[in-house]
Amino acid sequence: MRVAAGVTFWADRIGRRLAAGMLLALAAGCDLPSRSSPERVWGLHGIKPGHLQKPRTAAFDSDDHLYLADLTDRIQVFDRDGRFLQCWRTPDFNVDGPSGLTIDRYGRLLVADTHFYRVLVYSREGKLMFQIGDGVQGTTPGRFGYPTDVVIDRAGNFYVAEYGENDRIQVFSPEGGWLRQWGGHGYEPGEFLRPRALAIDENDRLFVADSCNHRIQVFDTQGKLLNSWGRRGDAPGEMNYPYDLAIGPDHCLYVCEYGNHRVQKFSLDGEPLGTWGHPGRGDGQLYNPYALAVDREGAVSVIDSNNHRVQRFHL
Repeated sequence: MRVAAGVTFWADRIGRRLAAGMLLALAAGCDLPSRSSPERVWGLHGIKPGHLQKPRTAAFDSDDHLYLADLTDRIQVFDRDGRFLQCWRTPDFNVDGPSGLTIDRYGRLLVADTHFYRVLVYSREGKLMFQIGDGVQGTTPGRFGYPTDVVIDRAGNFYVAEYGENDRIQVFSPEGGWLRQWGGHGYEPGEFLRPRALAIDENDRLFVADSCNHRIQVFDTQGKLLNSWGRRGDAPGEMNYPYDLAIGPDHCLYVCEYGNHRVQKFSLDGEPLGTWGHPGRGDGQLYNPYALAVDREGAVSVIDSNNHRVQRFHL
């Protein structure tokens, strides 16, 4: 009975939120805001330094340098406009590459090295500092299925999302010791189907892109569910495989939708505020985008993965 009541509560809440968004759009006589023209498009398809081979994840540092990982198992660094700066390779090669990058509050680059079952912690210059996980696939505490993303809280604890047999969030101390976990494979509130990306706000609320459940779930640092929104679809507030998310300097949440070929903007409480992007290969069009990153100016660089490029826009 408790589970059924919880499902009803979240379903009613999601329904009210979507209805409110649609009423606002109808009252304005148009859809929620969307701009088609990017302010910058860059990227060359290839495996040479500075070229992109299906980029999958990205993060900005405090200098607005953009760190990108692609299928060549390398980390490349560009300036905000796409000028190549440096690159290095992760320790082992796999044709899928890392799935998640984060620049943490200490300036370190956190890499979810998905198919080697570990998290790598680098300096911004590419020096490997340490790793979390022993590189052996497993379901026991401290081992990973397929880690997809990692963030830290104000205390320096690591939160790692993973899918596979586990579909969970694991938490580690600043030194890499295992602390706790939550989640599990499923459709119910607090469960996951391929948690693909993480973001954490200034209040230590953890936002999870629960990609195959087509929703965002929000937790406190102990794993208590605080909020949830989304269902499969292409209307405002709906999603189709949310693969990445990021919180901008405007305190809004930007969500990259692999299946809808777009980016959607939300308040941190889940109100839909606008969309950008359409399917295709032209400027302002996206082909299965995997990721995005927001710079200090609030511009969004979306990783247009199957077009092997980056497009920057404001929403």
